[in-house]
Amino acid sequence: MMKNDFLPISKADMEKRGWDELDFLYIVGDAYVDHPSFGHAIISRVLESHGYKVGIVALPDWHKTDDFLRMGRPKLGVLVTAGNIDSMVNHYTASKKKRHDDSYAPGNRAGMRPDRATIVYCNRIKEAFGNIPILIGGVEASLRRFAHYDYWDDKIRRSILFDSRASILMYGMGEKQIVAIADRLRNGDDISEITDIPGTCYIASEYDMNKSVLLPSFEECVESKRSYADSCRIQYYEQNPYIGKTLVQKHGDKFLIQNPPMPPLETDELDEVYALPYMKNYHPIYEKDGGIPAIQEVKFSLAANRGCFGSCNFCALAFHQGRIVTSRSDESLIREAKEMVKDKDFKGYIHDVGGPTANFRGPACKKQLKLGACKDKQCLFPKPCSNMEISHKKYLELLRRLRNIKGVKKVFIRSGIRFDYLVNDTDDTFFYELCRHHVSGQLKVAPEHISDNVLKYMGKPENSVYNRFSEKFYKINEKIGKKQYLVPYLMSSHPGSTLKDAINLAVYLKEHNINPQQVQDFYPTPGTISTCMFYTGLDPFTMKKVYVPKTPKEKHMQRALLQFRNPENYTLVYDALTKAGRTDLIGYQNRCLIRPPKGDILNEQRRNKNGTAFNGKGSFSKNKGGAESRGRGTKGKGNKSGTRRNNRG
Repeated sequence: MMKNDFLPISKADMEKRGWDELDFLYIVGDAYVDHPSFGHAIISRVLESHGYKVGIVALPDWHKTDDFLRMGRPKLGVLVTAGNIDSMVNHYTASKKKRHDDSYAPGNRAGMRPDRATIVYCNRIKEAFGNIPILIGGVEASLRRFAHYDYWDDKIRRSILFDSRASILMYGMGEKQIVAIADRLRNGDDISEITDIPGTCYIASEYDMNKSVLLPSFEECVESKRSYADSCRIQYYEQNPYIGKTLVQKHGDKFLIQNPPMPPLETDELDEVYALPYMKNYHPIYEKDGGIPAIQEVKFSLAANRGCFGSCNFCALAFHQGRIVTSRSDESLIREAKEMVKDKDFKGYIHDVGGPTANFRGPACKKQLKLGACKDKQCLFPKPCSNMEISHKKYLELLRRLRNIKGVKKVFIRSGIRFDYLVNDTDDTFFYELCRHHVSGQLKVAPEHISDNVLKYMGKPENSVYNRFSEKFYKINEKIGKKQYLVPYLMSSHPGSTLKDAINLAVYLKEHNINPQQVQDFYPTPGTISTCMFYTGLDPFTMKKVYVPKTPKEKHMQRALLQFRNPENYTLVYDALTKAGRTDLIGYQNRCLIRPPKGDILNEQRRNKNGTAFNGKGSFSKNKGGAESRGRGTKGKGNKSGTRRNNRG
């Protein structure tokens, strides 16, 4: 193998390596970035480390077969991924408007991959090569492995394995699955015989009733929203690598079969994966286009853990990475940081040390190591489980060691702190060092909402927990003599959120002098419990009805209320307050959200005379000086993460 080089992307590259034939052709819906924050980089390097010859075709022209054929027919099969993000989420905002950029494409250029990229690529592969093993994986395939609600079609779609006509689907992180499948193919097994590997799905004509759980069929899910909710609940309960059962879902006269999840990589295995010879950059062919923007955020960051036992209902992590947290060793991360320091572009700042949730460094409790996460309970919701081990000692030790590396000026934490975990730690040492050393003036946290009614459906703690965290954050910063601020991430129109809830949130923002610059309308992405609620109007865990704001007008009003100070939102905010009977919040008093429209002087006088001040429900604690008002999140066009802000707590 050539040392320190990208994997082949052309016949010429293959010839330089002395290869006549690939073992696997890898079709990728992102630009080729050889960095372990990109799934295709990990899978290709893992295969390479096991002796397989892999070639990469990134962002192929899907209108014809030329790009798919450029390196010839591979010996063992073709791998397909839509990229780090579901292609539909990548292309469209929550309001279904076309995005104008794509940070995973050269020069941030949109439109370089098709809608439903996995399906389109598989069709072209069949056209190019005929009968050949096709292995699909990544977020798009993983989260669409069962019959699923598709927000863009507004209907239930079949498993992507049927629509793509691929041979096998790998869900989850994939390192173990791909090696197991590759070894079987190399040993001469037909792809149709490879049906026993954990973390994979396949199609069959029959199944073992004694060892499986039968889900409501695709047809039943189409006909009945209650059946679909049942299906989602069972799927969630059985995503356990240790005691989860095989799941079966009928589609027509065939069966989709999901083997139980693959156990997560242990620390030594994670260390091996991250020690592979990545180039840690995008391929040089993209220089002429200005590079790949997505590398900027991760190039000088350290991925310390995987999985999340937070299990927010709007996040697909529980369905993709799983609820068991595993971490790399301190030594592995220290080695990577020391290599980072040698990079000519490194300025002394490690941008992040974390993962889906930065301050999770291991399983929630010892039980998870043998039995996995509890089937019908969550670790932090509605309150922290009594069995959970809450400690930041290991994470703090790692951060201290990273800070002491020669050439490192500052180590930031940007992937998100799970505040309900932190505030319940009886030892404040980490909290103080976090504020003293690891915050760049602003700390991003995700309370998401202040209405306990909405938070319940999100799977998030009550608002009082965030208030307690916020007060403690500002007290600590006052004690250490720093002016630092919280940047709260907030979400509008989540299932359960009424117009009243949205107005209460706006009043909270007003009372606390918070002016959020980055907010998000709920985005029903595949594979989440919240998306199930959005489609069915049912909480799949209780089967009780849930209010769902669905009309574009109400969704726009709820989102506008989060930024009621923005003049462009005036009409929507006015309409929302009028519709909800909250015209007492239209006026000139300090408690009001907006002023009356011009020409409404008489109505304003009447409000001043008869209106009553809104006192809200519950206690809204005040931060000194309204410090949160200075949180200035980056103005965004909507989060494009297929797992809804995967890495924020």
